Amino acid sequence: MKKTIVKTIIGIIAFAVIVILFNSLYVVNYNNYVIVQQFGRIVDIKSTPGLNIKVPFIQNTTSIYYGNRIYDIPTSDVITKDKKSMIADDYVIWRVTDAKKYYQTLGAQAPRAEERIEAAVYNATKNTISSMTQDEVIAARGANLTEIITKESNSDISDYGIEVLTAEIKALDLPDDNKTAVYERMISERNNIAAGYTAQGEAAAQKIRNETDKQVTVTKANAEKEAEVIIAEGEAEYMKILSDAYNDEDKADFYNYIRSLDALKASLSGGDKTLLLDKDSELARILYGNY
Repeated sequence: MKKTIVKTIIGIIAFAVIVILFNSLYVVNYNNYVIVQQFGRIVDIKSTPGLNIKVPFIQNTTSIYYGNRIYDIPTSDVITKDKKSMIADDYVIWRVTDAKKYYQTLGAQAPRAEERIEAAVYNATKNTISSMTQDEVIAARGANLTEIITKESNSDISDYGIEVLTAEIKALDLPDDNKTAVYERMISERNNIAAGYTAQGEAAAQKIRNETDKQVTVTKANAEKEAEVIIAEGEAEYMKILSDAYNDEDKADFYNYIRSLDALKASLSGGDKTLLLDKDSELARILYGNY
């Protein structure tokens, strides 16, 4: 009987120890904060992974994941500065940066945090796009628009202990009723820009051609001038050589004799071989041997 009572008491004590240990230990997982509360008041926040101890039955814990999370925000209509309607489809990457603020304001509930994020990103998107014309929005889409919306979104949710790492518009579209008109206007504008570039290119090409033609004309004129000078100098040198070669009477007579023969030969080159000469001409003297 006594042994049974002792065993029962030991069992109760062992069970109590297990219950106390179970309520005294808690684990901090990777990428998690653990908030330790006592009577509803935060007394400690742990972020280092591992096993920790708390006061059993008096203190309780709440885990908060602080890694990156993705939230796809529903599409919304926004109006540009020039009163054009556009459809924005955003997604957000966010995380918890201050566990105490997050717990105190949102109760560590992710759906409530995403509601605040959705409102902040929608307002940031609406305010950003409403400050731009439709053409400016289209030109800024991408990194520039993402940076502006992300910065403005964070200014609205900083008190909740969360941070928007990026608030990006994954799709920025036009309503079906004005897509065609906008696309046609964009195509027309691009064609006008292309025509302007073509005209500039043609003007530059014509200028180059004109300058090249001018250079060719000047170079050709200079070459012809130099050629005429060289020819004149050659003819002068030729006459000088002839003058030096026939500078006495005998050589001059011989030169006249050769020139006369050349003239005779040239006169007989046609089909008519008849030659009428004055008896006192140089050619008659040559033919009769009186030279």
